[in-house]
Amino acid sequence: MFGASVQAQVDLAPFIQDEGIRDLKISPDGRFLAATLPAGDRSAIAILNRIDRSVVGSFQLPSDTHIADFWWAKDDRLLFGLAERLGSRDYPIATGELYAMNADGGRAQLLVGYRVQNAGTGSNIRSGPKEERVFAWPIDMLAGDPRNVLVGISPFAGDPYTRVDRMDVYTGRRHTVATVPVTRAQFVTDHEGEVRFAVGAKSDNLSQLYYRAGRGADWELVNHQGTTGRVETPIGFSSDGSVAYLQVTQPSGPDAIVAMDIATRGRRELLRDAVVDPEIIYRPGTEVAIGVRYPGARPRMAFFEPDADDARLFRMFEEAFPGDRIVVASSTRDARTKLLLTTSDRDPGSFFTYDSSTKKADFVVARRAAIDPVRMAEMASVAIRARDGATVHGYLTRPAGAPAGQALPLVVLPHGGPFGIKDEWAFDPEIQILAQAGYAVLQVNYRGSGGYGRSFQLAGAREWGGKMQDDLTDATRWAIEQGHASADRICIYGGSYGAYAAMMGAAREPELYRCAAGYVGVYDLPMMRNDDRRGGAWLRTWFDEWVGNDAQALSAISPTKRAADIRVPVLLVAGGKDEVAPVAHTRSMERALRAANVPVETLYVANEGHGFYKPENRRAHYTKLLDFLATHLGGERAGG
Repeated sequence: MFGASVQAQVDLAPFIQDEGIRDLKISPDGRFLAATLPAGDRSAIAILNRIDRSVVGSFQLPSDTHIADFWWAKDDRLLFGLAERLGSRDYPIATGELYAMNADGGRAQLLVGYRVQNAGTGSNIRSGPKEERVFAWPIDMLAGDPRNVLVGISPFAGDPYTRVDRMDVYTGRRHTVATVPVTRAQFVTDHEGEVRFAVGAKSDNLSQLYYRAGRGADWELVNHQGTTGRVETPIGFSSDGSVAYLQVTQPSGPDAIVAMDIATRGRRELLRDAVVDPEIIYRPGTEVAIGVRYPGARPRMAFFEPDADDARLFRMFEEAFPGDRIVVASSTRDARTKLLLTTSDRDPGSFFTYDSSTKKADFVVARRAAIDPVRMAEMASVAIRARDGATVHGYLTRPAGAPAGQALPLVVLPHGGPFGIKDEWAFDPEIQILAQAGYAVLQVNYRGSGGYGRSFQLAGAREWGGKMQDDLTDATRWAIEQGHASADRICIYGGSYGAYAAMMGAAREPELYRCAAGYVGVYDLPMMRNDDRRGGAWLRTWFDEWVGNDAQALSAISPTKRAADIRVPVLLVAGGKDEVAPVAHTRSMERALRAANVPVETLYVANEGHGFYKPENRRAHYTKLLDFLATHLGGERAGG
């Protein structure tokens, strides 16, 4: 091993323990701070007096129930979306239920969702007056209305027509204010809280964008993907409401931000990067779109009016926190006090309050106090030329203290998804664990990944085991050629789709990898197709277009059918309650490997789903993973 910065054993505790604070938001009048906190198998929320930080209210959700997101609906009332534990790899999945409580913890009740007044759930969530099997989400907090907000409502159905309801945040009573002629719609309101845009798709999954001049006006189809070839997504209005901003896909390359003149429907391109898709920035305290952020290891901002006060404010934030990603997490209604969140590849995040009158930022709290950013490893952006000449982007993390130019044992870490998901420049506990153990980590945004334009994402369609896998192989060989990786000490490891890619990588390139590990993976594509086709028509269309519909072809690119081609040791980890990649996938993969006499280790955790949440189970997983990697690559094991 190299240098004293790498410990003899990896201390997992800072990386697997629950975060101290997940999110923090300031109330519209500036009196309170609301913080979401982990509480074992559930979430809690605490309301603090902003001046003296005393707790004025709190609430803890029932077992296995979490807060997906939350919003200050009014000066003294919070609205939050609920989530259940059996969800995605990194966080429980939203249930579409909306809950509300006063700042002092009073008048707490479930306003909308499938558990409203349902005594059979065993839930101790106090409910409102109306039970309805729908998925709900906030659209507009209606700053000028003392009681109501706008929420989107989607019935539990395969291809639902969504609508907009005005909801009383104290009683849960609702009435519909907008319906649209397209299923699965999302909505955008203007500065007066009127629903003006709806974008959705029918079972053919072709995007349709509708616009209306105001309440009661007819909906006008302003873009149909089947006609234009473009997906146009509304993101907001200019200050005076005369211009609507759209994020528009391009025939090649990243998305553009386009200004649409409301009066003429004329369009002009405002901003577009050469590599990455934009992320919209809003004026603090408003929904006025003012510019974009281009993500990456050196995040950049660009503004519709570069010389405006908004642009100068954000440039000042960049100067105050050089190298960090800066987000205005929330703001008072008058925007005098802003809550900033700064993050980086080595820092999970810190919150600051910024006072516009004094132009001073004061530290509030760190998300994870146990993490020392100085000891964390840095992520570097990489651009890799694939075998067919295409460029794929990603990140290479080398352990802190590793000598420049030294070839290291490498873990290739394909992300899950796969479509529309991307690896980002951000603090990732898993990457830091691997770096602490002495490994370089290579993340590749292979074809099909999001963030680089729709054409790049489409290039991954029906390429499971094909070009998406080639990109990972080419990136691995690039790491060897560039001197980053020891050719005889490389393992491929991933979760969900990443686990599929790990097994396929070992099957297709038996000489390239020394070992392979899969976490909550999918390994049998015909099985996955049968499970997914139970959903709506849109999901069946999606699967046929993006994965494939030929059972024989899907079988041929399933790792369970390629086990005999794998010649390196394998580790498989799965949760018994996984509803996304059922444990049957892992058990089938294990049987196939054992039948082919491939060395295989396993870890099954009966009480976990598609991702491990309990700290003791995360510890077991990473202890097993580091032991496995140490045996085959020579890195460090977990301590304690």
